[in-house]
Amino acid sequence: MMPTPAEQRAVAWIAGIAHFFSHLFEPIFYVVALVLPTVFDVSYEAALTLIIVGKLLYGLAAPAAGWLGDRWSATGMMAVFFLGLGVSGLWAGMAGSATEMMLALAALGLFGSIYHPVGIAWLVRSATSRGKALGFNGIFGGLGPAVAGVTAGGLVEWLGWRAAFIIPSLVVLALGVAFVILMRRGVVRETRHDAAPQPEPDRRDTVRAYTILALCMVCGGLIYQSTQSTLPKVFEEGLGGLLGDGGTLGVGTAVMIVYGVAGFMQLICGHLADRFPLKYVYVGMYLLQIPMLAMILGLTGAPLLLAAVLAVTLNIGALPAENSLLAKFTPARWRATAYGLKFVLAFGVAGLGVQLAAWIRGTTGDFFWLYALLAGAALVVAVMGIRLPGDRPAPQPAPAPVQAAE
Repeated sequence: MMPTPAEQRAVAWIAGIAHFFSHLFEPIFYVVALVLPTVFDVSYEAALTLIIVGKLLYGLAAPAAGWLGDRWSATGMMAVFFLGLGVSGLWAGMAGSATEMMLALAALGLFGSIYHPVGIAWLVRSATSRGKALGFNGIFGGLGPAVAGVTAGGLVEWLGWRAAFIIPSLVVLALGVAFVILMRRGVVRETRHDAAPQPEPDRRDTVRAYTILALCMVCGGLIYQSTQSTLPKVFEEGLGGLLGDGGTLGVGTAVMIVYGVAGFMQLICGHLADRFPLKYVYVGMYLLQIPMLAMILGLTGAPLLLAAVLAVTLNIGALPAENSLLAKFTPARWRATAYGLKFVLAFGVAGLGVQLAAWIRGTTGDFFWLYALLAGAALVVAVMGIRLPGDRPAPQPAPAPVQAAE
């Protein structure tokens, strides 16, 4: 049964809220990591690597989550997402050692892996204007890191680092209970067919698109993961007194500005994905990222903040076009599985960017060569993306036969 307009709106809001929380806990950790060296008696670089297992699971577990969403239940998997994420966040907030923190972050990665393959496929099936729906959804994905940065910064200073995990985890658990109630009352239901059906993709175009997108998603994910993990430190060292005394609240405010602006800009990017050829929107976003990434570490104060805003906006602004491209070349019955495979690349393999960032900083003392590498990765996406299959013209109906005059 096709979703009604009311159900489409419900799915859009629920998927958006879930997207918000799927991106909340990782940036919380990056702010908390600034104080963990004194808590667990480890170096900053060692504290940063505690999330590596969780980041790998966030990507590597995504195909299994997508397969379960396709073959069992998308709404059931979303309930598991909310409840599992909340319990894991509470565990992180109560961790008593670096090892326990690593395990709790691994659980957060495991349950967090459910959202992107399942939630995005659920949203795409329910939407009539995919680019607009994905852009709206992207606002919440950007707001997650934005709110996480300033909230974590404030909570660490006012209530301690544990509160930065525990308070949002209680909210997620409450939302999970509310979602289960909505399922039982039939407010949200399973959707197996697209609200906006499309022709089956050409097999040759699909193989070509998957091959190119695989490389692009690794590079794009590397940029996203590396910037998100390092911007708190970059801001701590480069903003000076722009947003206060340089403590965690000032750093968190800078992170909020970056991801808040980037999140809201996704609505515009979603409209672009509906109005213009997808591959040109996608390539354009990466071409414009190159100079922004290259300049970040050469700037300080307000220019640094502006460059970071533009770089992150363009990086996540490409996602509505990227997800629309993947949907375009994937049958509806396999879409959650396809998104799961995407996030193996974008969050699993590319998640090694955190380890790379820690290694580069430990070796060179700064992130200069990391950001040079990220600019190069954006160039690779722009060069490869232009080779994606273009939009095929819609088949025209055969002209009606001309009747001979009598």
